[in-house]
Amino acid sequence: MGFSINVLTMFGMVLVIGIVVDDAIVVVENVERIMSEEGLPPLEATRKAMGQISGAIIGVTVVLISVFVPLAFFSGSVGNIYRQFAAVMGVSIAFSAFMALSLTPALCATLLKPVEAGHHHAKTGFFGWFNRGFSRTAKGYEGVVARILPRAARYLVIYVAIVAGAAVVYLRLPTSFLPNEDQGTLLVNVQLPPGATQARALDVMQQVEGFMLKQPEVQSMVSVLGFSFSGQGQNAALAFVTLKDWHERKAPGTSAQDLAGRAFGGLSGIRDAFIFPLSPPSIPELGSSSGFAFRLQDRAGLGRDALLAARNQLLGAASKSPILTQVRPDGLEDAPQLQLDIDRDKANALGVSFDAINAVISTALGSAYVNDFPSAGRLQRVVVQADAPARMQPDDLLRLSVANNKGQAVPLSAFASTRWITGPMQTVRYNGYPSMRISGSAAPGQSTGAAMMEMERLATQLPQGFGFEWTGLSREEKIAGSQAIVLYAFAILSVFLCLAALYESWSIPLAVILVVPLGVLGVLLATLTRGYANDIYFQVGLITIIGLSAKNAILIIEFAKDLQAQGKGVIEAALAAAHLRFRPIVMTSMAFTLGVLPLAISTGAGSASQRAIGTGVIGGILSGTALAVLFVPIFFVVVRGLFKDSPRQQQVHAEQAAHMGVHSDD
Repeated sequence: MGFSINVLTMFGMVLVIGIVVDDAIVVVENVERIMSEEGLPPLEATRKAMGQISGAIIGVTVVLISVFVPLAFFSGSVGNIYRQFAAVMGVSIAFSAFMALSLTPALCATLLKPVEAGHHHAKTGFFGWFNRGFSRTAKGYEGVVARILPRAARYLVIYVAIVAGAAVVYLRLPTSFLPNEDQGTLLVNVQLPPGATQARALDVMQQVEGFMLKQPEVQSMVSVLGFSFSGQGQNAALAFVTLKDWHERKAPGTSAQDLAGRAFGGLSGIRDAFIFPLSPPSIPELGSSSGFAFRLQDRAGLGRDALLAARNQLLGAASKSPILTQVRPDGLEDAPQLQLDIDRDKANALGVSFDAINAVISTALGSAYVNDFPSAGRLQRVVVQADAPARMQPDDLLRLSVANNKGQAVPLSAFASTRWITGPMQTVRYNGYPSMRISGSAAPGQSTGAAMMEMERLATQLPQGFGFEWTGLSREEKIAGSQAIVLYAFAILSVFLCLAALYESWSIPLAVILVVPLGVLGVLLATLTRGYANDIYFQVGLITIIGLSAKNAILIIEFAKDLQAQGKGVIEAALAAAHLRFRPIVMTSMAFTLGVLPLAISTGAGSASQRAIGTGVIGGILSGTALAVLFVPIFFVVVRGLFKDSPRQQQVHAEQAAHMGVHSDD
């Protein structure tokens, strides 16, 4: 697929580490359970175990792959991020299932030693204590479920409250596109007043350098004069600040974002320039800095003066908003310009053409290539231009002579005059409309999504005829936000349809899908608690939790379905399945949580993205496991009580149950 080993694929690989061991854990746990309960030798126990759990492993694999399939079909930069996750997760999960159905059983039959029935209770030491304690916990859990199931419908009220709570938290969650990473560098954009000379710009940059190099986080700084993100000119400058390695900046307040905020306050005392220390964007190709990129458009053709007034009104309103900070025009301000007014009638009367006027002015003020001449064995270019002292004043321009159609020299002063005006140094169009570029950031404690909503609110207060658009990372954030609900819906729908095809039933997939909000609640609460936002990594984590929550439900419902097909009542089957599957659910959830834990507590390069995805996934797996073991039996009882299998489905499920040999010790 042309992907590389990068941050995104590495994130997927870290998530996969926790997922791929799940199938092997389920196989080994079931083999060990059968050996300890029935005393079968490893080979026979493995055969019986695989007959029982092959369907569950296939179902889990189908769910986990299908939940990532919709990610691969999104377009744009968001789609590129999703696609890399989907490719890594899907292929790895498929290999995991293949190994669980082939190599893991072979290893169990070969490496496990025969044991007597009930051996795990007879062990001494830590593992014996753990197994006995876990068995007591499982019995207590079974007792709780036994008390709940006869009144299952009542507990659906709690489930509805959980769904409502998840919806409220989701709406309160701040939005963003990507976390603001500490990339080890800072950018300092410097803009002097129009007409400022390079000498003034150099003096400002020396002051900026003096301040930045005194900061303990800074390693070096490189300054560029004549260029900035606002444009080119003598009054523009840009600095690239390299910070020390992350292991030298572990103390609080030493991140790139903290330094940028501190430098903004410290450099604000330089009155000769507007200075904005900025963090680089999370994706280098999308914008020049973090924050938002706003385009104010003149959609009614009101003119540049009206557009400039609207921009200033918007900047004034933004400066008063507590949600916004560092809102600034992203471009060169209007500057004094010398305008040459030509009297066309006089020029025509004197026989001077406009082509000749243009050629003289461009040659004198700019330059013109004439020819080449040989010198010391090399060709040298001949370039003509008026000498610097002869082009310093407006009168110098009027003293230039232009040849008329008779070859006579005519001074410009004979048909032209000069005057000073204030005019634009650059003109910007966006989607065909005259535009003004505005950049800014969210205030501390606010998300970029909140900042963008505030800018949209302020833009509605402008006079009629002005509109706005987003660009760069801000545009991608708007697209990602609008696609999120569609993404979740397709992920859940794909899981439902795959399970419906696998089990040839609509009720069993419904019982599985109902568990999804339980995991989603944990993702939302964990993200909100740590102050993170609803961004791309949050969405990927949420998709992962949809699959993992369904996986836990499948492990219980697969066994409950087979036990019911053997003739047990729906409550008895759900209770027995919950007891049988409690241990592997807890084991796989613990393995996945420990595998993702390094992401949630990471530091250094790329740590913001790692913490964002790790926090949500761990929160989701914890809540999804803790609540699923209680609610999945309830869902099975309620759904199977409302939707009865057809005679053909009963026959199919009975044949599957007979083949798998599932039973529960009463």
